[in-house]
Amino acid sequence: MRKSINGGDTEARSYRSDGLPSAIETSTVLSVLEWLSSDDCHALDEPGLIAGLGTRLVQIGLPVDRLTLHLMTLHPEILARTLAWSPAEPVEVRDREHGVRAQLSASPVMKVMNSGEPMVVRAGDPQWPWEGIDVFAHRGLQQISIVPLNNMDGPVSAACFATKRPGGFSVTDLMAIERIRPALRNTCEIRVMRQAELSLLDTYIGPMTAQRILAGRIRQGDIETIEAALLLCDLKGFTELSNSLTADKVLQLLNAYFDMVVPAITRNGGEVLKFMGDAVMAFFPSADAAIASRQALAACALIFRQLSDFELYGRRIEATIGLHYGEVSYGNIGSGRRLDFTVIGPDVNLLSRIQGACAPMGEELLITDDLRRRAGSDARSVGRHGLKGFAEPIELFAPGTA
Repeated sequence: MRKSINGGDTEARSYRSDGLPSAIETSTVLSVLEWLSSDDCHALDEPGLIAGLGTRLVQIGLPVDRLTLHLMTLHPEILARTLAWSPAEPVEVRDREHGVRAQLSASPVMKVMNSGEPMVVRAGDPQWPWEGIDVFAHRGLQQISIVPLNNMDGPVSAACFATKRPGGFSVTDLMAIERIRPALRNTCEIRVMRQAELSLLDTYIGPMTAQRILAGRIRQGDIETIEAALLLCDLKGFTELSNSLTADKVLQLLNAYFDMVVPAITRNGGEVLKFMGDAVMAFFPSADAAIASRQALAACALIFRQLSDFELYGRRIEATIGLHYGEVSYGNIGSGRRLDFTVIGPDVNLLSRIQGACAPMGEELLITDDLRRRAGSDARSVGRHGLKGFAEPIELFAPGTA
């Protein structure tokens, strides 16, 4: 007995046009199971996994003309990743944004993900159309077998086996797919967890810090000294905005502001260290101080250019930025099991004082001589200024020539 597509039980039967079951031997299915649990398979990335599996399924006699994996993710922008394989074709990889859930709500793929139950659907089924989905369209596929890949925790993924054979899959074919499913689920779950781990670390702490954590640098006091260009960007007039707009509009403005500042930093080789209310602290690590300093200046130019064209709810956004090149201690600080990756040191304190001096001096960007010289900038001097906590006046520079 097997489940019908409407949830009821139907008599198991072959879909082959000649009425004969497929001749798939147990030993050949076992060879696929052994491969899925092997070190060789474990070492493959997602495209390598689906290509290796598809090739082996065809070799053992399964009439698979299209194999797809729909792997759910934990990502602020990406809902799922679809991988698609066909014989003699390159693997397709499509990242699905969160809005796709509504678009695919009536598809059998989403039905399987939501219910956790497998489905077998022929082409032209009026209740569960699937031929229009991009990875299946215009391929002459006759039937699709969709199986859930139930993770221990989190959302359910799915695998789809599609064939062009007029009779569709036989009962023996479907039994082979069902035998393969647990091993495929396990190997996909490892990759989903690995991808979720990387995505969450990159999202919340940045790629460089994520690499340190994955490398085991997670103990309190694991700190190294690095040189980098340092940037501190602060939104002007945030308190006034907060007092004059509703909370939801303030959040929209704040997120729009971060959507301009953060990509400008990352596109120029920087990494965001912290969001401090409406301020962003970032650093630009590089073996070449001149490159790091020029990257920081390029990020500032892009930030100001994007802010100049922005308006929301009749409000424009302005920011002030401090730039400095210096030496910082980078690593874990905190207490017990609650740690934070951050940078500390006199140069970080100086950066904060420089940014704080922007508004009183009427400048949107202030740069130290340490960064100006390394970047080869012709910024103009705005004089030497006493900054709180520093015994000697600091010479500051602003964009433009003297």
